[in-house]
Amino acid sequence: MQANEFFYRLTPEVILKAVDEAGFLTTGACWQLNSLENRVYDLRLENNNHVIAKFYRPGRWTLEQIQAEHIFLLDLQEQEIPVRAPLKLNNGQTIAKTEDIFYALWPRIGGRCVDEFSEEQLRMMGRLLARIHNIGKTQTADSRIKLTAQNLGLNPLNYLLENEMIPAHLQSRYRDAAFFICDYFSDKSLDVPYQRIHGDCHIGNLIYGSQGFFLIDFDDFYIGPAVQDIWMLINSGGAEGKNQLSCILEGYRTFSEFEESWLNLIEPLRALRFIHYAGWIARRWQDPAFANTFSYFGTEEYWLKETIDLEEQVKIVTDPHFAFFQLSPTEDEAIQSESDQEELTNKDFFWDL
Repeated sequence: MQANEFFYRLTPEVILKAVDEAGFLTTGACWQLNSLENRVYDLRLENNNHVIAKFYRPGRWTLEQIQAEHIFLLDLQEQEIPVRAPLKLNNGQTIAKTEDIFYALWPRIGGRCVDEFSEEQLRMMGRLLARIHNIGKTQTADSRIKLTAQNLGLNPLNYLLENEMIPAHLQSRYRDAAFFICDYFSDKSLDVPYQRIHGDCHIGNLIYGSQGFFLIDFDDFYIGPAVQDIWMLINSGGAEGKNQLSCILEGYRTFSEFEESWLNLIEPLRALRFIHYAGWIARRWQDPAFANTFSYFGTEEYWLKETIDLEEQVKIVTDPHFAFFQLSPTEDEAIQSESDQEELTNKDFFWDL
């Protein structure tokens, strides 16, 4: 059986056997957790502790790339950053293999998901991200993907075009908007420093417990600009969004510098995420879980909305008044009612539902 087919059909028996072989005695209790990209399970052990087992999608990451993820997490844990680092297995490593599928184990941590942030929590998140980024700067990870227009924009765009995923009458509009965003991002990011970052820092990857926030799921970690880990935490537009951003940066600057000009990457980064997200679904379409979850993907309505959204991002960044580094709200924004502010949706943030 090919690795992908084995991955799609992972059974509790295979999962339990792999974890037992890694040196952790299971009880048979196994719960699948909410993840599309990988297969993730909560397992109860004979000592009544729990471990989280992650089986990596075949062909997505090399062994070296997974090791780089684990090294980053262990670096953070060593500096007492609240993350969940992988456990050492009985092979002396943090990675094992079953049927050509890499897997790793993590301790389960207690806490709850956060629906929205208070201002103080936003400052806490800013401080946490600054500490993570400070550690991220201490080493390189050449095997990991660099957050560039080529990797997040042009590569998925080419896949969509070559496989004729976009309706013919929308192809030129979508392609032109994508090309513009890629060129814009490449130009504006030239002098912005890159380092190890989380890369997928949305509210779904945060757990709040007795020790504060824990940032989880570094599976998508990039070599990229610090602002990538900031913009996805902002869930409103207008004056409220600027206030959230100001709170995050207030906390961030307690531990690390942050130039306000870097904020001009927010909207092109959002647009690149739109393109990458569509390419991600398209590349995974043979996985039954994706076809079931994204049943709307590929419809006329889907691609029309994607095209309009991308064109709207072009309008935003070409607006002569566009400048995210002007954090002080205008008079009009200051009096804007909360009900009128744009509420961002899951599509703006989430990779892995």
